Amino acid sequence: MTASPAIDALLVPQAEGSTDDSAEALYLRAAQAGDMAAFEWIVRQHEARLFTFCCRWLRCVEDAREVCQDAFVRAWQALPEFEGRAKLSTWLYQIALNLCRDRAKSRASRQRENTTTINDIDQPLPCPQNAPDASAEWQSEMQKLERGLAQLPEKLRTALMLSAMEGLSHEECAKVLNCSVRGTEGRIYRARQMLLKWWDEEGQ
Repeated sequence: MTASPAIDALLVPQAEGSTDDSAEALYLRAAQAGDMAAFEWIVRQHEARLFTFCCRWLRCVEDAREVCQDAFVRAWQALPEFEGRAKLSTWLYQIALNLCRDRAKSRASRQRENTTTINDIDQPLPCPQNAPDASAEWQSEMQKLERGLAQLPEKLRTALMLSAMEGLSHEECAKVLNCSVRGTEGRIYRARQMLLKWWDEEGQ
């Protein structure tokens, strides 16, 4: 198996961005009561990661921006019914994923040239500060990683992205995917195995 910093970075789950749970609970209650300023605070806490997820999923900045905005509109409309059975961030990912899938279906018959790579996203996978030659190698590997992710079936790719890139626990991933925890773990395992196999074959 060929070692790769890029593939290692993907397969080691990243920590989800920290948000003060007590503060978020206060703003959430206010937003559910109709306080738009409180909801705008919630948007500021989550929009960067949600936009990054949409970019990675759709590989189109314009589509990702529209989907992300639409996700928060949907969230605002449904917020009074949000019961808190899942984390707010998990609920937002679920809304965004459904919208990403809808957008992908609507554009399936069209050719789109305005695509983005993982390297263009505001929050790329973390990489060490290396010498120029090493940085160039990292960029090349990241482009290869993006191609590999695109080869995965959508259900497997999404599970791996949520776990390894977005830092969601398997329980949170299961809620986003509307799947059992065991089923989610199976998807993540198969995605990793398929990606590693593809990676090695590409290197030969």
